[in-house]
Amino acid sequence: MTTKALALLAAAASIGFAVSSGPTVAQTAGDKPSGTQLITLGTRGGPLPSKDRAQSSNLLVVNGTLYLIDAGGGVTRRIVQAGHDFRKVGKIFITHPHSDHTAGLATLLVSAWEYQRREPIDIYGGGVEALVKGAIAYLSPNAEIRWAEGKKAPMADLFHGHDVPPGVVYQDANVKVTAVENSHFNFPQGSPPYGKYKSYSYRFETPGRVVVFSGDTGPSDALTELAKGADLLVTEVTLVEDVIDVFKRTGAWQVKTPDEQAGWIRHMKEEHVTPEDVGRMAAKAGVKSLVLTHLSPTVDPEDDYQRYADGAKKFFPGPILLAKDLMKF
Repeated sequence: MTTKALALLAAAASIGFAVSSGPTVAQTAGDKPSGTQLITLGTRGGPLPSKDRAQSSNLLVVNGTLYLIDAGGGVTRRIVQAGHDFRKVGKIFITHPHSDHTAGLATLLVSAWEYQRREPIDIYGGGVEALVKGAIAYLSPNAEIRWAEGKKAPMADLFHGHDVPPGVVYQDANVKVTAVENSHFNFPQGSPPYGKYKSYSYRFETPGRVVVFSGDTGPSDALTELAKGADLLVTEVTLVEDVIDVFKRTGAWQVKTPDEQAGWIRHMKEEHVTPEDVGRMAAKAGVKSLVLTHLSPTVDPEDDYQRYADGAKKFFPGPILLAKDLMKF
């Protein structure tokens, strides 16, 4: 085991939870049906596909019940690889409707429908009613064919999107889920998405732990307040220079006009968070531990992202864990 891996495990142990790197690792105490476990299903930020990381999604398992936070591309496969039954996902929380957080939603829904899930699937967020309606429309040709083959269960009876305001958006015996609007969306007044779509951060309060998911966000007082005292803050982190290097390598940067380049840089700096931003927010919120995910694409396919943790450490003294796909916390 590498020195960095040992440091990761030591940090985890210091706050009382186990970390494993994927489904091939021996079962830990956190894998039992009782308790709360986080699985980082997909840890890549942005819509650019990559070889080893799926797009943004996290699974929170509380007393054996599955709660999905975001549904980026590859989410259904990752749920299976994590050792869980995708048909048992009944509550989905979308932080915002960007494609890297939602591209796997239709596949997950139709897979559950195809394989005889009978209970409704509820999807919560800001703008998710349109997402669900769009998914059903996209899947309708398949559904009509399946209908002729004998599957006579309308998808609209199974999939339910809920556009919710900030506040407590869901509660059951396992979790209380609170949403705040963060600073990822800053639409000009009068533009088509203005007032229509929301970007949320979520706080999950379970019997044993409090886990907060930042979603995509810029520096946000609302998120900092939401995260106060949390056991885990699962947060995006971005370095603009890393993404520009990738764009230049692929030629995507060169085809942007100067105005497009300036607008993109402004979006990245104002509506995402750097490692230093993350460290400041975590320290102010008094969280116990950070999990860094939604990692920027970089030109190095073997990037260990240690510099992201080092940047956050300038301001946050607690354990900082760099997520990979299928890690368990």
